[in-house]
Amino acid sequence: MYHRPIKFFGLNLRVALNVKKSATGLVHNAIHFFKHPSTTYQESILCRQQCNIACLRHFCTSNGEESKHQTMLKRLEVALLDCKEDEVWVVFSKFKSVYGCPPPAFMSKLISGFSYSSDYCSLSKACTLVIKIAKRNYESLQHDSLSRLCLTLGRAQMPVPASKILRLMLQRNTALALSALRSVFMHMVKTEVGTCLASNILLEICDRFQHLSTKRSGCDIITKPSTTIFNLVLEACVKFRSPMKGLQIIESMAQIRVVADVHSVLLFTYIYEMNGLRDELKKFKGYVDQVSIPLARHYVQFYNKYLSMHYDFDDVDAAASLVADIYCLWGSRPLQQNKDLMMPCQVPIGPPYLKEGLKVLVMFELMQKDFVVQLKGEEEFIAFKDGRLVVTSKGLARLIGKYKRSDRIKELSELLVAIQKKMGNVQEGCLCCDVIHACIYSGCLETAHDILDDMEMAGMALPASTYMLLLNAYCRGNWLKEVEALVKQIKSIGLVMDSSDKKFVSKCLSNVANGSSLDVAEPVINRQSELTVCLVQEMNEEYRAPKFFELNSSIRFFCKARMIEDAQKIYRTMQLLNIQPTVQTFAYLIQGYLSLEMHREITILWGDIKRFMDNGCSLANRDLYELLLISFLRGGYFERVLEVLHHMKKHCMHADRWMYKQDFIRLHKNLYRKLKATDARTEAQRLRLEHVKAFRMWVCNN
Repeated sequence: MYHRPIKFFGLNLRVALNVKKSATGLVHNAIHFFKHPSTTYQESILCRQQCNIACLRHFCTSNGEESKHQTMLKRLEVALLDCKEDEVWVVFSKFKSVYGCPPPAFMSKLISGFSYSSDYCSLSKACTLVIKIAKRNYESLQHDSLSRLCLTLGRAQMPVPASKILRLMLQRNTALALSALRSVFMHMVKTEVGTCLASNILLEICDRFQHLSTKRSGCDIITKPSTTIFNLVLEACVKFRSPMKGLQIIESMAQIRVVADVHSVLLFTYIYEMNGLRDELKKFKGYVDQVSIPLARHYVQFYNKYLSMHYDFDDVDAAASLVADIYCLWGSRPLQQNKDLMMPCQVPIGPPYLKEGLKVLVMFELMQKDFVVQLKGEEEFIAFKDGRLVVTSKGLARLIGKYKRSDRIKELSELLVAIQKKMGNVQEGCLCCDVIHACIYSGCLETAHDILDDMEMAGMALPASTYMLLLNAYCRGNWLKEVEALVKQIKSIGLVMDSSDKKFVSKCLSNVANGSSLDVAEPVINRQSELTVCLVQEMNEEYRAPKFFELNSSIRFFCKARMIEDAQKIYRTMQLLNIQPTVQTFAYLIQGYLSLEMHREITILWGDIKRFMDNGCSLANRDLYELLLISFLRGGYFERVLEVLHHMKKHCMHADRWMYKQDFIRLHKNLYRKLKATDARTEAQRLRLEHVKAFRMWVCNN
């Protein structure tokens, strides 16, 4: 029997086959029905009508949903343009529950819109939204919108959310442009929490840059951080007392070969001084001594901290040598920029004699215009006056006091003579006279007389006022023998005196001859100089140089060289000598143990740290706690991890959860994930399970 072809009133059967499930079933039934030989013409007409109705209903519903989809998107756009943030979140939540995330282009508009918000809650929600989307489909997030949001979070002083966005971009081997990154860091380092996060992120960027540069993979190479970015973070490390982190940043700067400038050298100086690393400053001094006169004033703090470290190490010879250089090298400095120092100089950093030593590139005559060191340290020992570097009264008083305590006055005199000859002719108020006068006023008459004698032996002519001042002091103290000896000395050298001085000397001689007590004379010089005040203060104070500096330097060297047994011997020596360890002592030891994966020894060291803190020792330092956390986490000592976190919380220190989370996922992602407390075989395993669970909850609550 012949069957007529069926037309679906303008709807082709092939189109009907492409509709969704609601119409597809009827179409398939119709096809089966048409092919059946017993199908009548009336039945085929009825089936055709039912199929057409189903298809039309489907298309009408589809068009309605599409219209609703577009309407909600338009509502979102209008709310964004009108800055109605609450309405945006309501509409977005509805849209997301029905249709999922909007298209990438619209998501970019949404994130960019919130980047102009000043509301803390809206910015936090935007950051949370970005993190959630990134876990599912990072490609839907555009780089420009993330950069804008990150910059806004930084300006709003929200360092934790800003760090999350930065790290999210870093994980995808992308990063902010240098100008934007500098702006974000500039805002982050204004707070202690922001400094902690910015320093860790900078180290992560350096590691990623070094890895990608070595690998030369097909992914985009992250832009190398600029000198200004390093300076910003280093200055914050100094400001918020994070010296160990500062050392790590200097080493990273050397590893990726970023060129340091004048400001960098000053920040290096602060970091090294805080860590007691005098040998590191010594490596820079030869270059700094050659800096031109116009730039020399910027290196005042370098000389100041360097001299301070000589005093801390109780190294009188090194201090005297530096003081002589301050006065004597000034005339040899070039008047214009030194071309040699305008080129990058390779300065070794780290302990000497190591095979794998690092070298940092420094341009000692380079001044970055976009960054100025805000740290205004006190010019304690060295100052810049009248266009030149000079030793302050406090610096000179400290030197005189150290020479006097070690009974080395002759060497002090030789130093003064060398400086005076370099400075020119002797005048009233010269350096030698000032030192003698200060010794007289502070009561150190024998020291003053010894220096005066040494000046004469060296052929240095001193003014009559200096002799009269010493003679007057002897008279006040009724020192008959000293008066007689000084008067003879004055006559023997043929000192030129005025009439009043001659009368005073004659009176002193007659009193000595008669054996009568000397009248108290009025001082010849009535001024109490600043040097005198400082020397009196120095002599009244019992200054004792700390003994841990040299020992810490030795521990650092042995730990860097992986000679851990020698480092342990020095640590035990400190305990035997009752020398209190510092943050640096424990930090160097932890780094040494960590490099050799000796995690158990670090737990023993943690016991020592807690014992010292219980006895009043100040060891609560973020850098030290961070090292301990990393060590215990890598070793799997989760009970110790929780202890350190408790100490940090007690001292109101921020813990960088993101950093610890990455190590936890990398090393212990599935640890005890399926094991329940009831499945633990021993009490120790049950406790460990609880500690792991507690840490997982803490680190994932980010």
